[in-house]
Amino acid sequence: MQLVVYILVYPLLWLISRLPFKIIYFISDGVYALLYHVIGYRKKVVRNNLALVFPEKSTEERLAIEKKFYKHMCDMFLEMIKTMGISKKEIQERFTVTNIEMLHNLEDKGINTMLMLPHYASWEWVLSLNLQVKSKGYGIYQKIQNKYFDKMIRDIRSKFNTQLISTRESRKILKMASDSKKLIMVGIISDQSPMVSRAKYWTEFMGITVPAHVGGEEICKTNNIVPVYLKVQKLKRGYYQGTFKILFDDPTVVEDYKITDAFLRETEKSIREAPEYYFWTHKRWKHKDKVPKRLP
Repeated sequence: MQLVVYILVYPLLWLISRLPFKIIYFISDGVYALLYHVIGYRKKVVRNNLALVFPEKSTEERLAIEKKFYKHMCDMFLEMIKTMGISKKEIQERFTVTNIEMLHNLEDKGINTMLMLPHYASWEWVLSLNLQVKSKGYGIYQKIQNKYFDKMIRDIRSKFNTQLISTRESRKILKMASDSKKLIMVGIISDQSPMVSRAKYWTEFMGITVPAHVGGEEICKTNNIVPVYLKVQKLKRGYYQGTFKILFDDPTVVEDYKITDAFLRETEKSIREAPEYYFWTHKRWKHKDKVPKRLP
């Protein structure tokens, strides 16, 4: 059945990926009208999230954010499909960096880096950064259940010199890569909500106490990888800009969970600057009522 689904869907994805951006965004407008006005995809989740983290905003203000978010979400997923057919030259024109020299300086010193970023603006095109650095690029991701689509995703991203590694195998592979003394740059999205049973740390995110993923921090501390926040801004439709900020110069001496907190504080700044570009369909605050009586 997995192969049948892949055979049926892949040709459509391939066709879309070859279309010019003008038509891509025409399709995106249609998808927005369908998802938002007809289907109402996860609209209740989005509204609850916005009401929860922005109680000071009026209903009209939150509704405006909501509509902008759905339009951006549709753009982003069509852009992800377009990645299949986009050239290296074009993706570098559409995803630029303000301070790439920061990464180059770290590389010159033989320092490995971990780019920590949230589900914000465009995380798919961040992969183009590997075209501008010497480090071996790794991306930690959740394996897709359909093995054929999983391979497709890994193949697409490998053309930008990124090796995808699943969360399950990440620690082992990154330990080996770090020990080899070869420069590495790891990308990880760290704003998801972990399972409560596995939560090691609870902290505030957008003013609400929730469990936090600490896997990225643990990898940094174990392998002496410098954590760098990647702030992504949407300049206009189809164009993004990234800016790096070093969170800590020496992760091995940082108090436990300080890296995680620093990442979340930077994420909050991005969200408050332009909330419509955060991924509000995630149930990020679903465990807010399960806070342990005694926090670790």
